[in-house]
Amino acid sequence: MAETRAWKLLLPRQLRHLPADLAGVIGVVILTNLAALLPVVSDTPVRIVAGLVFVLFIPGYAFIAALFPEAGSGPNADDETVSNREADGIDGIERTALSFGLSIALVPLVGLVLNFTPWGIRLLPILVSLSGLTLVLTAVAAVRRWALPADERFRVPYRAWLSAGRAELFSPASRTDAVLNVLLVLSILLAAASVGYAVTVPKDGERFSEFYLLTEDEDGELVADGYPTEFQQGDGRSLIVGIGNQEHERTEYTVIAELQRVERVGNETRVRERSELRRFQPTLGHNETWHRQHEVTPRMTGDRLRLQYLLYRGSPPETVDQSTAYREVHLWVNVTG
Repeated sequence: MAETRAWKLLLPRQLRHLPADLAGVIGVVILTNLAALLPVVSDTPVRIVAGLVFVLFIPGYAFIAALFPEAGSGPNADDETVSNREADGIDGIERTALSFGLSIALVPLVGLVLNFTPWGIRLLPILVSLSGLTLVLTAVAAVRRWALPADERFRVPYRAWLSAGRAELFSPASRTDAVLNVLLVLSILLAAASVGYAVTVPKDGERFSEFYLLTEDEDGELVADGYPTEFQQGDGRSLIVGIGNQEHERTEYTVIAELQRVERVGNETRVRERSELRRFQPTLGHNETWHRQHEVTPRMTGDRLRLQYLLYRGSPPETVDQSTAYREVHLWVNVTG
């Protein structure tokens, strides 16, 4: 006990006297950042659970704590705190409900603001913005509570809740209450097991791979527009080849770029002449994206030539054409001598 008190003395006075619920808010913020950024933890269910609690409840709770530092007079308020006076605050049920509602309102607003900044809506900017906002609101809530008399400050009645719960579970008033308590505990365990199973063993969705061509605009951004269609023999023009792995497993790919002279025979397109330009062989994990710049330098000339990119999972077969490819994209180009 003495060692615990000596350890607490190392903390600043403000942290030693920080209300328990606000200390819990700071703890959830720290846990969420660690779960989202640490390489070992970021792939575990801890990231999902901490992220959901953080996004759906914590920012709103900090906001409500800053707005209403005084104790409420509802059924969840501490009777010792609000006895013999009429409180101006809100009770526990209202505080909880408003915390969920405000969190659902605040998080999209932060995302909207980030959308108009150079950082955009990405993991790190969102974490920094929401964590900073929550910590600022927590600091305001702590300062406002410290400004009130001790008997008027809001505090969560942990002891009263624990005593009431212990009495209800272990000293039921009747046999019916005992049966209901057992059913309640079993229901909570079943719900927790179901959520845990759904989080740890997610159902695989549709398996597919994205395959596309992009170009760079004047600002250096990758766009699906402005593709080059006029070439000169031996003169290179740049394209960006992209793959997105949604196969739910690590996958090896082969990309083959060809320039083809084709002709229409009835409803078929036949290749009369082909020239292989380049091969790529990337390996991607699930949900990874690969981009590679390809300098297209045609060797054959003609009008309406087909610049075709073929995607294969693994090594390509002996016959390389559109019928054997997993995915295919192409452009129609003209090449002058």
